[in-house]
Amino acid sequence: MSDRPLEGMEDAKRLLLRAKPDADFFEFTDTLNLYRGCNHGCVYCDSLSECYHIEDFHRVRVKKDALALLKRELSARRRPGVVMMGAASDPYNALEENLCVTRGALELLLQHGFGVGMSTKSALIARDRDVLARFRGVAPCWTAFSITTGEDELAKLLEPHAAPPSRRFEAMRSLADAGVLTGTWLNPMLPFLTDGEENVLDVIRRTRESGGRFVVCHFGMTLRTGDRESFYRALDANARFAGVKRRYVEAFGLNYLCPSPWAGERYALLRAECERLGLCCTYEQVNRLAREGRPTQLSMW
Repeated sequence: MSDRPLEGMEDAKRLLLRAKPDADFFEFTDTLNLYRGCNHGCVYCDSLSECYHIEDFHRVRVKKDALALLKRELSARRRPGVVMMGAASDPYNALEENLCVTRGALELLLQHGFGVGMSTKSALIARDRDVLARFRGVAPCWTAFSITTGEDELAKLLEPHAAPPSRRFEAMRSLADAGVLTGTWLNPMLPFLTDGEENVLDVIRRTRESGGRFVVCHFGMTLRTGDRESFYRALDANARFAGVKRRYVEAFGLNYLCPSPWAGERYALLRAECERLGLCCTYEQVNRLAREGRPTQLSMW
């Protein structure tokens, strides 16, 4: 896989897709993917699964006339909602630095009174802190950095072309200083790789030090045809992961959901440490903060 994505363009008939409410997740009404594919190269990426039918996933393509199409769709809505960006393609991929399509979309969402939620593995999001800060007091806004491990060296093996965790935490601090509600989506939690106590505590504490207001987690990962094979090839290719594939096969077989064997203990650890540091640790708490439109302290009680 090339270190540089090949630029292309892809036709799209619509961009906004209605979402089903999920009480145990971030709150949003629609998803928005301005790009197709991703250049981060994460070895565990669920979007590599065959069921999504995304050919050449590691090559990023921008949706043709994306901003004009988005403007028409937003204008046609009778009432504003909250749009999540980053569900299938990171909105801050390598093309976005020059194309600024994501930045343009944020401006359009603001103009039409829509809120926004974003998940990313990129530090480029800090560039748009001025626009994101303008949502405050106007519409719900949250930004979640997807961080699997706080260790740059391990992240380089698991997410070879994404920004190192250290840079993501720097970007988090930049957003927090601008008044943007931000924090960590500790996702995925890779059994036998990133579900140790030390890693969980490290991510929580660095989130707090970086001005983040929350750490949320599902305490596991998903594997299915396409994704599973790609992940196992990566495990086989590196001596640091010796024996890990066997543990996955024995523990999960062909299961889709692969929770950490210590999920209960890790949840208790996360909740206790977040409470000690004054961080939110549930989606309900994060959603409440986002609806308030300002990144203030939320009582844990």
